[in-house]
Amino acid sequence: MQNELNSAIQLARAAGQMLLDFYAQATELESKAGGEPVTAADRAVNDFLVNELQQRFPKDGVLSEERPDDLSRCERPRVWIVDPLDGTQEFAEHRAEFSVMIGLAVEALPVLGVVFNPGSDKLYYAAVGLGAFLVNRRKSVTRLRVSREADPQRMTIALSRRHHSPEVDEICRRLGISQSMYSGSLGLKIGMICEGRAHLCLYTTKQVAQWDTCAPDALLREASGRMTDLRGAPLYYNAPELRHRNGVIASNATIHDRIVEAASHV
Repeated sequence: MQNELNSAIQLARAAGQMLLDFYAQATELESKAGGEPVTAADRAVNDFLVNELQQRFPKDGVLSEERPDDLSRCERPRVWIVDPLDGTQEFAEHRAEFSVMIGLAVEALPVLGVVFNPGSDKLYYAAVGLGAFLVNRRKSVTRLRVSREADPQRMTIALSRRHHSPEVDEICRRLGISQSMYSGSLGLKIGMICEGRAHLCLYTTKQVAQWDTCAPDALLREASGRMTDLRGAPLYYNAPELRHRNGVIASNATIHDRIVEAASHV
């Protein structure tokens, strides 16, 4: 797994530099089918990552947000799951809360994850059995462990800036959680939890996709956190259905079951 991890880190950094080159220019937002935003940067980085992964790991499948999915990946035990630009809206608005995310799933489970924020030069990475780590701008490496805070009133939720959810508000009210932090990229929200700066993240929507969660899920697992759907069931990858239709809960694990219980009443 070390070879795969080294490749993913190298590719994430290269893709991040591509994004910064686009970031320095005016960015035109377009809309995909379904209304989701996309830019030329999404497409260029997508093509780069897909081509590189196919060349380096020809026996593996690849699922990427900006690439048509023909389901041939489902015939392979290993699949790379990629979001070339997580936080497209923030990228277009020149808010540096976006990331490159590269995950690897083996037999439906996330085993490797890299989340790179080019704006801050923060690189999160993890692989099964190897731990989770953060490399900052100064190239200092920190082992990641989630907070063991167990009191909800002392916890902080990581929220999206643009997608307000009354259901999430109600779950937080039931739990007594009032503190919040914000980021565009889901991967960066999970990074906050892995660093211990936040304790949970919730999505009640049915639109969160495998490429949104694969890399962060691997990262959170190795940092001793948990990610499930709103019913507490594990998330599985390389499934024909691209979306997690029962939402997503990510947490520091100590509060996870209580979040599931609170979500069941919303």
